[in-house]
Amino acid sequence: MAAFMIVTDEQVRRNLRRQRVFRDRQNPLDAYDDIDIIHRYRLDRMTIISIIDIVQDRLERLTKRSASLPASLQVFATLRFLASGSQQRVFGDTMGISKSSVCRSIDDVINILCRTMNNIKFPTGDAETTRTKVGFHAIAGFPNVLGAIDGTHIPITAPTTDEHLYVCRKGYHSINVQAIADCDMKFLSIVSKWPGSTHDAFIWANCSIAQKFENGQMNGWILGDSGYPLRPWLLTPVGNPTSRGEERYNGSHRRTRVVVEQAFGVLKSRFRCLHKTGGALEYTPAKCCKIVYVCCQLHNICIDKRIPVFEEPEEALVEAQDEVTYQGPVNDGKTTREQLIRQRFA
Repeated sequence: MAAFMIVTDEQVRRNLRRQRVFRDRQNPLDAYDDIDIIHRYRLDRMTIISIIDIVQDRLERLTKRSASLPASLQVFATLRFLASGSQQRVFGDTMGISKSSVCRSIDDVINILCRTMNNIKFPTGDAETTRTKVGFHAIAGFPNVLGAIDGTHIPITAPTTDEHLYVCRKGYHSINVQAIADCDMKFLSIVSKWPGSTHDAFIWANCSIAQKFENGQMNGWILGDSGYPLRPWLLTPVGNPTSRGEERYNGSHRRTRVVVEQAFGVLKSRFRCLHKTGGALEYTPAKCCKIVYVCCQLHNICIDKRIPVFEEPEEALVEAQDEVTYQGPVNDGKTTREQLIRQRFA
C-alpha cells in the first residue's frame, strides 16, 4: 500500500523560499524577470545573450580542473561591475566567484568588446547626414548640425607614471573623454585616451574627426561650448551678445548642444563605474580608457533599443560642465557665425 505524505502550506512556502535562496547563480537570466535584469545589468535579456555569443569562443580557457568559468558568468560579472561600480570582491561573493576571477573576467570581456563592437560611427552618406541634420533642427531650429561636442572627466585612482598629468582642473585624477553626440544622445565619436589635465581644445585638434573637417570631408557643423575654438565648421556661443539675433543664436545653440551633456548624464547614470558616486576606476589609465569606450558602446545599444534608465534622480540626466573660455590663436569662424546669425536669427 503506497504511503502518502501530507504537506502543509507552511512547508510548501518554506520549500519555495529555499529554492529562491539556492537558485543557479551562473544563470541570472532564469532567476530574474526583464525589469530586474535591466536594473542589475543595464541591458535587456536579448542583448546580454548576444554579447555572450560574441565573447564565448574567445573566453574558453584550457584548465586542469573539472570545469572552467563559463563565459556567461564572466559577462554577468563584467556587466554588474559596469552597472554598479562596486568593489569586485563584493559582487564576486554574491555571484560565487573569487575576486581574482572577477578581475580576469572584466579584463578579458572588456578587451574583446573593444575589438569586436563597432557601433560608434559618425554619419556618412547623404541619408544618414540628412537624418542627423533634421533631428538637430527639430530641437531648436539650428540648421546644418552634424553633432554636439563636449568633454567629461572620468575619475581614476592616481597612476604610478606621470601622476601629475592626470590631475584635472577640479583637483582629482581623471581621464578627459571627448564625445560627439547626435540629437538622440547617441555617441558618434569617442576619444578616450588623454589625461585629465589635457584641454578640450587640444583633444579636438588632435582627433581624426577634426582632421576630416579641416580637409573639407564633412558637410555640416559641430556645436561646442566656449572652451573650443571658433571655426567655420565648429560654432561656439557669442561671448557677449549685443543684439537680439545674437541672443536668439545663443539660445538655440544652448538648447541644441545640451544633448551631449544629457548623453554624459545618462551614460554615468546607467554605468555607475564612471560616476564619482561609484568611486574611481582602480586600474591603469589604459584599461580605464577601454572601460569608458565599452560603456559608450553599450550606451549606444541602449539608445537604439530604448532601454530605460531606472532609479536615477532627474538632476543626474544633465551633467553641467565648467566652461573654460578658449584663448588659443585660431578663431576664424567668426564670419560663418555672423552670416548664420543674419540669415537665421536676426
